[in-house]
Amino acid sequence: MRGMAAEAAARAENLVRRYGSGQAAVTALDGVSVEIPAGSFTAVMGPSGSGKSTLLHCMAGLDTADSGRVWIGGEEITLMPDRQLTRLRRDRVGFVFQAFNLLPVLSAAGNITLPLDIAGRDPDRGWLDTVVEAVGLAGRLSHRPGELSGGQQQRVAIARALASRPAIVFADEPTGNLDSRSSAEVLGLLRRCVTEFGQTVVMVTHDPAAAAYSQRVVFLADGRIAGALDEPVRETVLERMSALGEPQPGEEVPGHPGLAGV
Repeated sequence: MRGMAAEAAARAENLVRRYGSGQAAVTALDGVSVEIPAGSFTAVMGPSGSGKSTLLHCMAGLDTADSGRVWIGGEEITLMPDRQLTRLRRDRVGFVFQAFNLLPVLSAAGNITLPLDIAGRDPDRGWLDTVVEAVGLAGRLSHRPGELSGGQQQRVAIARALASRPAIVFADEPTGNLDSRSSAEVLGLLRRCVTEFGQTVVMVTHDPAAAAYSQRVVFLADGRIAGALDEPVRETVLERMSALGEPQPGEEVPGHPGLAGV
């Protein structure tokens, strides 16, 4: 077995994750191995129930696989004690959720620095200023989430994920609650984080247009890696997704209880 590649920001090896037991058991990940190069923007796509969100959560240390191994940088997190894993997630991992997950009682500035405040760490003011300028929120820092648009709230969430200058940012359907214009702004921002700041971003999405902002798309189907596509464009992503059986706009989506968001 070769060692952890020096250029990898994260890596998963033979991940298996099952939910439930007996006849009701669902295998969300079935031996998934993937490597995320540092300084890259990777999209993860697949039909509903393919395991894409489960993969993201396991690689970010938010969920635990039943077997397999995960590294963040050169550190294996698979059997890491809870306190050490919490510290690693706080310091080296950023996460952007579809639902923003902002605290309504805090201002935008307070939400951005919240993880650092909880850790008792002073922010790097120069980096924080750079992040705030990049997300375009310099004039809205005193506003609470309820006073911001959906796109602005997601930009606050991205700034929060970047505030500690993590090794990697995971984003789970970050444009799922946004209109097309706000989606384009958020996706453009994530791409800038990679190209201008050297950040590593991994994004789960169901949208081929969103995936086209990435540098590489990894496809999942039935809990397994089903291929990859470099320098994607919307049309080629659509072709791959159609080949995997993902219904396209206007097609009926069959019900599949218990697998939503897996």
